[in-house]
Amino acid sequence: MIRLTLEQAHQLAQDILRSNGFSEPHVQAVSATVLAGERDGCASHGLYRVLGCVRSLKAGKVVADAQPEVFDQAPAIVRVDAHGGFSQLAFQAGLPVLLGKAREAGIAAMAINHCVHFSALWVEIEALTDAGLVALAFTPSHAWVAPAGGSKPVFGTNPIAFGWPRAGHNPFIFDFATSVIARGDIELHRRAGKPLPEGWGIDAQGQPSTDAAAVLQGAMHTFGGHKGSALAAMVELIAGPLIGDLTSAESKAYDDGGDSSPYHGELIIALDPQRFLGAAADEHLARAETLFESIQGQGARLPSQRRYEARKRSAEEGVQIPQALYDDLNALIVR
Repeated sequence: MIRLTLEQAHQLAQDILRSNGFSEPHVQAVSATVLAGERDGCASHGLYRVLGCVRSLKAGKVVADAQPEVFDQAPAIVRVDAHGGFSQLAFQAGLPVLLGKAREAGIAAMAINHCVHFSALWVEIEALTDAGLVALAFTPSHAWVAPAGGSKPVFGTNPIAFGWPRAGHNPFIFDFATSVIARGDIELHRRAGKPLPEGWGIDAQGQPSTDAAAVLQGAMHTFGGHKGSALAAMVELIAGPLIGDLTSAESKAYDDGGDSSPYHGELIIALDPQRFLGAAADEHLARAETLFESIQGQGARLPSQRRYEARKRSAEEGVQIPQALYDDLNALIVR
């Protein structure tokens, strides 16, 4: 393992992206996101993801200097066309408009179209909870996941994220794939030569497998059987046809074997407690704290609690990544 300070990890990501020709706005937005993943102990969404960013560029599946375009779509809807660039920059472009609309109407949505998406959603959710808003986010991916009872990939990993702001505390945030595990975790098992736990996926013949390479060629399972499958279908619909963008199957077809990051859209919904509750907002937000205390009071942990603990630890100790990954990343720097 190689230990890096947060500054060194951030610089490594920037050096790779910048030397491969990404515009400075993309360098800053993408490097901040992968650093957040690494910092918070989410290795599958950390520096490892830079490999996919460069691979997508070399395959011609991401526009290195794309400039997002913001449209005031409706009184409570903002649309951002990423024009083939990474979702991070499009999110940043539309965020001020989304915040303004949510504060005006009490609820607002942002549709991001034509973006390349590789990251966890909690980074974006946190930007909204930091502004005092309740938030939801949805996005498809590539068709890697079989529906419950099926044997062929139809869905993406199709994450759902939710955030709730908390005065004086870290926000309550969950962000999980509707697949049994994130795709990146299976890829990390393959890189490490480790078998998968049973139940994560099937091979190309539809047979259960613990071989990561075989599952990557076959299909992953949804979590919770038919329940996860239904949620995955919901994400396909509201973050695909509803916003005029691609489903996971269409994204996979667009990739055409390029092994690039997914290309599709994202739907983000923001709700303002102050507009819903008016003068009673503080009273009702305080009632929510009773819920959180009742969970933690019996020894259970809140979602993202381990992330926040890792964040604090990383600020003091830095992060560790495998030597093989460090070597692969350094090999991408164009000198």
